[in-house]
This record gives sequence, C-alpha cells and structure tokens, in this order.
Amino acid sequence: MTSIYDCSAEADLLTGMRLARAAIGRGELVVIPTDTVYGVAADAFSAKAVQRLLDAKGRGRTSPPPVLIPGVPTLDALARDVPEPVRRLVEAFWPGGLTVVLHAQPSLQWDLGETRGTVALRMPRHRIALELLSETGPLAVSSANLSGRPAAGTAQEAADMLGDAVAVYLDGGAAGEEYEAVGERPGDLSSTIVDATGDGLRIVRAGVITRADLVAVVGEAAFEREAAGEASADAPPADAPPADAPPADALPTDLPAAAEPGSEASVS
Repeated sequence: MTSIYDCSAEADLLTGMRLARAAIGRGELVVIPTDTVYGVAADAFSAKAVQRLLDAKGRGRTSPPPVLIPGVPTLDALARDVPEPVRRLVEAFWPGGLTVVLHAQPSLQWDLGETRGTVALRMPRHRIALELLSETGPLAVSSANLSGRPAAGTAQEAADMLGDAVAVYLDGGAAGEEYEAVGERPGDLSSTIVDATGDGLRIVRAGVITRADLVAVVGEAAFEREAAGEASADAPPADAPPADAPPADALPTDLPAAAEPGSEASVS
C-alpha cells in the first residue's frame, strides 16, 4: 500500500522526504503539495518517468506536463530568449501561482511529450515542494488527478484518484488556501499560464494571478493583441483559448510544462 506522510509531523516529514527523493531517483511518482493544487511529480529528465506520469493521469503525449523549478536561476538553464516582460513577471510573482511558457533550450536531453520546443515553468510557493526541488532538480509536475477530474486539494483526494500508481504522498495540508478562486471554473485554484513564445504575452489560462495583476507589472502593451494593434470589437479577448483548443472542462486544473506555442498547458 502507498503511504501518505503527514509533513506537519517531523518524523513523517523526514521519512516522507527521504522516500520521495528515492522514488524520484528510481523513476517513480510522488505527490507533492504546492501553493495552488497538489501535483504528481516525476523526474523531468527521465522519459520513462514522464510517461508513467501521463499514464497515471490517463493523458497522452499531446498534453506534456509542466516543469517546476527550485529558483529563478533555473529559468535560464531551461529556457532561451526570455523576454524582459517575463523577467518582470517572474520577479513579481515567483515563487507563486504563475506559469510561463517559453522556448526550451535546444540542448536539453529530455522528452516531456509533444512540446514543439517549448516548456512551461513555475516556481511554486510551498516549502515542501521547494525543499524537494532543491534536492532533485526540476520535476515534471501535473495536477494530482485523473484526466477530466478536478485537481486534488489534499493528499487524500490525490490518493483516492491515483492510488498505487504513486509511490509516495506528501501531505502538506489543504492546498491553495492563500489564493482566491478566480480562475476559469468555480473553485479553480490553478496557476495562471502566460505564453511568451509569440510576439507578445498571451494568457492561455486564467488562474490565481489575474490579468489586472499582470498588467500592473508589465502594462497592456506587453500583451500580444494590444501590441500588434489587432484588437477589435469582433476579436476574442486576449486571454481566450485558440478556436481548436479543447473545452475548458476537458482540461486539468493544475500544477506547471511544455506546451505547443499558443496551446493550453496542464499546470498546477
């Protein structure tokens, strides 16, 4: 039986973290708390581990997981051509509920799925997640749920859905309590996803960081449609998904990954 380790108890925290590190090293899955929702984590540099993550969730390679990182310096190690507006957003909202989609470094030896050369990155604001990341390095992390089900807000909810597909569950209490649920769906505590792979920024999923929050940091001109002067009365809002995107209720509500430019990523 897979065990849930209560990280509010020192003995469980030490044991759980030790077992989680070992599980990641073996290519197994670990459920971790983040500041938004619970995530299921795998070694980002192990193709077998990433595939195990996708299989556990019932997702295909067209929905590659995001990557959680332990700090801002890792941003430049994994992404190239980081625009200045993204650096300002990261400075303002990391660690926290913002995921940024960027062009991946071409030298990276990983296989997250059909990424089209991009990667979605987030630095979570949760001490347990950050401690694990500091020891394992970047982790592929998607919301801890079965595809089509709501993201888990507790370790037990994650265990009820994922069961023995996960080696270790780290229980850090209820996730997302510091945020207001202002995302696309009722009760949604997902991170906000900003795609920076085009000519300007584009919100591809509204989440706990609002558009107003983003604009306050970088201004309206940083966003793609406004920058291109393409907005019109008939145009969809700048944060609308592309016409061929799957419906919102078919997408997971998670925690940070690679994504095709302009597509919606599965992120915590």
